[in-house]
Amino acid sequence: MFASSRPFSSSPLFSFATSAEAQIGGPKGVPRPSDETIEGVNIEQKLGSQVPLDLIFKKESGESVRLADLVEKKPVILNLVYYECPTLCNQVLNSLLRALNVLTFDIGTQFDVVTVSIDPKEKPALASAKKVEYLKGYRGNKASLGWHFLTGQQSQIAQLAESVGFRYKFEEESGQYLHASAIMILTPDGKIARYQYGIDFSPRDLRWALVEAANGNIGNVVDQVLLLCYSYDPMTGKYGLFIRNSLQIAGIATVLALGSFIFIMLRRERNADSLPLN
Repeated sequence: MFASSRPFSSSPLFSFATSAEAQIGGPKGVPRPSDETIEGVNIEQKLGSQVPLDLIFKKESGESVRLADLVEKKPVILNLVYYECPTLCNQVLNSLLRALNVLTFDIGTQFDVVTVSIDPKEKPALASAKKVEYLKGYRGNKASLGWHFLTGQQSQIAQLAESVGFRYKFEEESGQYLHASAIMILTPDGKIARYQYGIDFSPRDLRWALVEAANGNIGNVVDQVLLLCYSYDPMTGKYGLFIRNSLQIAGIATVLALGSFIFIMLRRERNADSLPLN
């Protein structure tokens, strides 16, 4: 269902981005990184691939936790950032928070969120402060159990990043990480179902990605019908109208409507014939 015939590479946004238009440029006073510097910084789609669930990270409390303990029973939104990022990571998290507040699904109920720092120098205390900051902005009351902010060792971070195709670099000159912007939606057993790019996540697309990742176990009949009309585009990470299916559904609806009309007319005619003549 989620397998891709070939890997896709995309670099929609980098950590020096200063606007929603994905410009590669630094904050004031920080020089724009050269093309050579950002070479290899991208996202290679690995739809259908298994994320290694035996990796061990630190929770906000400092307690060690396996990914397998966080990725179970529900789909998961995974995003890789670093907590002291001065630009892009905050925009990614802010956009994700806005989309999550619009969703009728709830963190900790229908799905979970796992945010992982790519900086091995960052510690649980920093992750805890970040979690408190974002939970204050979330509408639900179960998010503390379902939104996890993790830190970890370089070996564990590198394995996770590679498993989802998240390629990044540390630039010595600026002291910042160069990375693209995306979130990954995982199935309940830890396979990569969908990618979404940028810093403006569509609540509609996010909902449908979660529905598909859950194999229809969340959502409603309307979601299932609409997903027959809309299909996921791996190049953009968005859902677009699938013309062929839409035409087929419209044709079926037309036939059903016509059949109903004929049935009603025949029934009226039969009822009229059965009336006694005056």
